[in-house]
Amino acid sequence: MISQVFILSAKGDHLIYKDFRGEADKDAISVFFEMVTALSGDQPPVVMTHKDLHFIHVRQGGLYWVASTKTNASPFTIIEFLNRLAALTKDYCGSLCEKSVRMNFALIYELLDEMVDHGFIQTTSTDILKNFIQTEAVTSKPFSLFDLSNVGLFGAETQQSKVAPSTAATRPIMSHRGEQGGKNEIFVDVVERLSVVIGSNGVLMKADVEGEIRVKCYLPTCSEMRIGLNEEFSIGKSQLRGYGAAVRVDECSFHQAVKLDEFDSYRILKVCPSQGEQTLMQYQLSDELPCAPPFRLFPTVEKDYGSRLLIFLKLRCDLPPKSTALNVSVTVPVPKGSVSLSQELSSPDQTAELQLKNKAILWSIPRFPGGAQLSAVFKPKHAESWTSLSGSKT
Repeated sequence: MISQVFILSAKGDHLIYKDFRGEADKDAISVFFEMVTALSGDQPPVVMTHKDLHFIHVRQGGLYWVASTKTNASPFTIIEFLNRLAALTKDYCGSLCEKSVRMNFALIYELLDEMVDHGFIQTTSTDILKNFIQTEAVTSKPFSLFDLSNVGLFGAETQQSKVAPSTAATRPIMSHRGEQGGKNEIFVDVVERLSVVIGSNGVLMKADVEGEIRVKCYLPTCSEMRIGLNEEFSIGKSQLRGYGAAVRVDECSFHQAVKLDEFDSYRILKVCPSQGEQTLMQYQLSDELPCAPPFRLFPTVEKDYGSRLLIFLKLRCDLPPKSTALNVSVTVPVPKGSVSLSQELSSPDQTAELQLKNKAILWSIPRFPGGAQLSAVFKPKHAESWTSLSGSKT
């Protein structure tokens, strides 16, 4: 039984607040945010308790999705509900971020009214909810001053500009009433997250790949769809088969709606996707990458005349020129006494910050085209240098 549901921004601004039972005060929002920000560590616990009120939350799209309850409810049920609420918000609003939540607050309140009745979860099905939701989504394309993906050297047109960008990721699943009907489209995406550890000599030390096969469906009704994987696809070393170059993963899991009766023999996934976005398959691979990583890092560490550390990084993207890596981040460890950072980055859309808690520099690259090369110079300042400097001034 859920008492409250609220959505907070990363700064603690409450975007959505819904009280279903009147059991808890509205100051529960500030109590939760104080608790979650006061904890040490990067990942706070999912379940927290204040007096007789239990908070259960997830992080999606940089936002806190929180439910409170005073009963001994199943945390796994509420976590699944919050994840479904975030997924439905993305389906109906087109994107999942603070701006889209603010612009579509009326739509999200209508979703909550249909999903929960007096604290009891009624449904989280897109097929059922689309019959009751009347509010239209408000969408807007975010403007970026540094989006130069279609501009080459001296303004020349690139190959990427000849490819029409997909709007599936930012378009709501429900069409506007003024339109005769939305486009009958279905998108299949393979999304992979690569985490690697590279030594100071540039040698790859550890690698992990987490991948997903996602389907986003705009069809009101969809018959069975068949997705064929590589016939040499194997799970674990025990299932290696054939004589070709095997495509191996350590483990994988499937959505409950996926039929696997032809998977063992023909590597075919069968599913009847509902409207919205679904993750059909998740897989993971550690250490043994089937090919070279798509990035090469060339680090150089020196000391200047004042014994201050100088870190030179050169990062190269070995993806094909038509491909682009998104949201690339590089974490560089620094000495314990580092208190501030001076930086020189090769392009204005990059950012870098010194994370004192993790004793590391986080270099963020939102868009990294294939074949490109970026560089950065970092000068972390040690606490002792500040002490001696302040002493010389006085």
